[in-house]
Amino acid sequence: MAKFTLPYLCYYLIILVISRLITIIGIKQKPWTNILPSNLFYNDISTKLTLDETSINMASSDFGMLTSSKPAAVLNPTSTQDIISMIKLLVKSTPPIKIAARGRGHSCRGQAMAENGIVVDMAYLSKNLKDGIRVSYDPLLGHYYCDVSGGELWIDVLNGTIEHGYAPVSWTDYLYLSVGGTLSNAGISGQAFRYGPQISNVFELDVVTGKGELVTCSKKNNTELFNAVLGGLGQFGIITRARIKLDAAPKTVKWVRMLYDDFSTFTKDQEQLISFYGDKHELIGGNDGLNYVEGSIMHQISPNNWRSSFFTPNDQAKIASLNTSNGIIYCLEVAKYCYDSNMDHRTGIDQEFEENLRGLNFIPGFMFEKQVSFVEFLNRVRRGELELQSKGLWDVPHPWLNIFIPQSQINDFSHVFTKIISKDDKVLGPILIYPMNRNNWDDEMSAITPDEDVFYTVGLLHSSGFDDWQELEDKNKEIMKYCEENGIKIKQYLPHYNTLEEWKSHFGAKKWRVFKERKMLFDPKMILSPGQKVFNSL
Repeated sequence: MAKFTLPYLCYYLIILVISRLITIIGIKQKPWTNILPSNLFYNDISTKLTLDETSINMASSDFGMLTSSKPAAVLNPTSTQDIISMIKLLVKSTPPIKIAARGRGHSCRGQAMAENGIVVDMAYLSKNLKDGIRVSYDPLLGHYYCDVSGGELWIDVLNGTIEHGYAPVSWTDYLYLSVGGTLSNAGISGQAFRYGPQISNVFELDVVTGKGELVTCSKKNNTELFNAVLGGLGQFGIITRARIKLDAAPKTVKWVRMLYDDFSTFTKDQEQLISFYGDKHELIGGNDGLNYVEGSIMHQISPNNWRSSFFTPNDQAKIASLNTSNGIIYCLEVAKYCYDSNMDHRTGIDQEFEENLRGLNFIPGFMFEKQVSFVEFLNRVRRGELELQSKGLWDVPHPWLNIFIPQSQINDFSHVFTKIISKDDKVLGPILIYPMNRNNWDDEMSAITPDEDVFYTVGLLHSSGFDDWQELEDKNKEIMKYCEENGIKIKQYLPHYNTLEEWKSHFGAKKWRVFKERKMLFDPKMILSPGQKVFNSL
């Protein structure tokens, strides 16, 4: 037997340790070294990247659960500088590595994903910022405002501002969404007819562009970037700070729902309610008017679901007794804010409310009302979410379809409800339909709307099982085909297209030219938000 001398043993152990390290490093770095540029490994930013399986899985999916796209790594930024440093490194790689910002991941078709690229966890950034939600007053603007991180959730914005007696004026129905995420689309709810979408209520932004430049922009400074980013689908920069317009926060909300059995009457009444407002959001004639108008469809007359927790058991039984030819009831939902808890003021609000609803033609006896706190009203969807989570019905596929429809063609579109949807018992989830005034939208911004003074949003917010979501997706395609064949000039909200020609059609020739020019200006290497598939085919 050979004798092992001490030097030989030392040499053997060194070789063994090195071999083991090579194996370990090779296994751990393989996903990075095959895809990401080597300069990432010799930079402080590498300490902010994670390959943790939980983080990768989170960034590979979204609320829709219809698609999966795995990034090479997730960036956990503790400062805006981390995002700047990462983008500057990525644009130098050959080919450039893609990057996408992810807030709550509430997209439905992979819009916040980056296949083999970097996903930025914006929630991580918000958690590590010390400033939080800052409320201030600007005498030049004549308004209170709040400065918030792009990764902040709207529910936290609400809670942070209401402590000061103020709150944003425009919302989304669901508050557990990030500020940067909704501003990259538009941000709409029942307040938009009066106050405009959320993008119309922003004073200033901090944006990290696709060139790795941090730019503060507003309507007066760096205007081109400001207009590009708002509604820009994440194509021009990552929003790291937003300055949001605030107004006095109401104390309570008078909340009413009225039912209809005729679509034309239902839409006519909605249009009447939003027609009283001038460009400054003030009701003509002195009455402060309504603050929220939304419509929805109760398919198969089933009020006994999470969205109908508004109704008492007696109300539900009464509604279920309604008999319609197609099994559809239309629900008009309105709200009026009360800023004073004094009973005399509440009485005055009730009188104004009666004036606002005068002349409406809902089914007699089918008006239902509640008085709730402002926070309870705005956060109304949360209760339904928790209920569905408890039943295992929240984290399921969501093949949603959201579209804008010109007012002049809404009655043509009603065929979708009476012929396509009414006969399908697989349609599960809210169906929203409500009008907005286009004069509250800024056409210089990237968001797209129909070219009419009033247009409707229709949200088919389907939920499905993991085995049958394709049936609902096919139903969406059937609806889109119906619109195309009948000349209904819809525009997708939260758009999803796969070809360049579809995107050009979506924007229209003039706005597509502007959109493309802005892309070349602010993200010339085209690394931002590849999951949107806007410029992938260029």
